[in-house]
Amino acid sequence: MASSPDSEPIVRLAIFLVVFATLALLEVLAPRRLLERSRRKRWTSNLGLMVLYTAGLRLVAPLGAVGVALWAARNGWGLLNAIHAPSWLAVPLAVVLLDLIVYGQHVAFHRVAWLWRLHRVHHADVGFDLTTGVRFHPLEIAGSAALKAAAVIVLGAPALAVLVFEVLLSATALFTHANLRAPLGLDRALRLLVVTPDMHRVHHSTIRAETDSNFGFNLSIWDRVFRTYVRQPRLGQSGVVFGLPAFREAREDRLDRLILQPFRDTPSSRDDARPD
Repeated sequence: MASSPDSEPIVRLAIFLVVFATLALLEVLAPRRLLERSRRKRWTSNLGLMVLYTAGLRLVAPLGAVGVALWAARNGWGLLNAIHAPSWLAVPLAVVLLDLIVYGQHVAFHRVAWLWRLHRVHHADVGFDLTTGVRFHPLEIAGSAALKAAAVIVLGAPALAVLVFEVLLSATALFTHANLRAPLGLDRALRLLVVTPDMHRVHHSTIRAETDSNFGFNLSIWDRVFRTYVRQPRLGQSGVVFGLPAFREAREDRLDRLILQPFRDTPSSRDDARPD
């Protein structure tokens, strides 16, 4: 079955490759802006990080979140399992609640200093394209996976809901970071429900107030509910500057420096390399 732990990696990989190829083509055909740095160096390191943390997770936690969901269901653990919620209710509700949990996690990675040190690897990218959506430190991914597993157990999320959520997580990570130019009307309509590239691009601004906004990864409602929504960057979509002041040199895109970045102090930049 599609929600079994054995088939989950195949389903996720197939969808990821289709989404990646589609967005990569669209970035060539309709880019929002020129990239500051070449794709070759950035993509090698960004995708290299993804390979490292994906392999690491499969080695340490081979069952994945879907396996955790099946395990919880067999034992009757979690809220939705305890109340025997029908699948028509449990599946969409679990997806929405997991989406909310990821929003809260993202806020925490900005507010807690030692978590920010891990998350800043993502924000230090001076470009903004679909590979920024997979540029995360392996320790951040490990922490996220542990939180996700705990949330799945507590909620009693159905395996199908977890599979849908995992697919959405990887697909929207690529989409929201894509260097795409969309018609203004289409962007306005889409962001009523989901996070768009123009909406998330604000989050990667070097202006601190903008960096600490638009935390959603899929549903856009949470930023409005919790008052973290910023409609457009102060300098406009074509003027927004990406990256962090302490990590703008080309050498900072090297894979080894990305892995060691959370453990390096930055005396030249106040507030642990946060943007002003």
